[in-house]
Amino acid sequence: MPTDEATYIKAKVAQDRTPDTIMGRAEQPLSCSMRTLYRLFERGTFDVRTLPMKGKRRPNGYIERRGKAGQLGQSIHQRAIDFPNFNRKFSHLEADTVQGKGHQGAVMTLVERTSKVEVILNVHSKTDTSVTQHLQEWLAKFPLHFFKSITFDNGKECADWRAIANQFDLQTYFAEVGAPNQRGLNENNNGLLRRDGLHKGRDLRHLVDEEVAQIMSYRNNIPRKSLGYQTPYEVFMKYVTDEQLLFF
Repeated sequence: MPTDEATYIKAKVAQDRTPDTIMGRAEQPLSCSMRTLYRLFERGTFDVRTLPMKGKRRPNGYIERRGKAGQLGQSIHQRAIDFPNFNRKFSHLEADTVQGKGHQGAVMTLVERTSKVEVILNVHSKTDTSVTQHLQEWLAKFPLHFFKSITFDNGKECADWRAIANQFDLQTYFAEVGAPNQRGLNENNNGLLRRDGLHKGRDLRHLVDEEVAQIMSYRNNIPRKSLGYQTPYEVFMKYVTDEQLLFF
């Protein structure tokens, strides 16, 4: 491989790019195929942190029961009825929390489904009061109806969902108890954040806002195949008008 190509690939590896996004983004012509590049990654030719995550298999009938409060609000199945074009329309969020070691500290994560933009709110503790307060402060930065719905899991920290729905005129939905796969995009992005520094062995109670902002910026500026090799940030900004930018 030519030296300039190898140098370019190493630079992209440092940005957590996969072979797929390096080739698909096509920022610089490469003399090898994608299959060859994957083989080079697997052989350790480049100092790769890790290739894309593979899903975890659960036994048949597995039900997630940690920290659940029962079905808190209207079912996720109502979402498709209220928004028939849900999968193709911007402005629908999925929300969850990521905890630190021994349940010490937490961040709240939100993902906009069309752009796949990941938002991280440094809530410090996984309580309904803290989660609600930080979510209200973040949503208040946007024009009313900029977002149309939020889909939560059934964690106890989401118990005050009515305050959010009423204040911002948002439709709120809940995945079925023990079915995190119904918010697959949000769950996958949470796994990526674990790789980015918010790992399970870390106490998140005293996490600083600057680090959270850095992780969020880093993750949203990685091209994704599902977005036509655009970054989540690039896609998100296509839905933001100049007038709306005045609110940010």
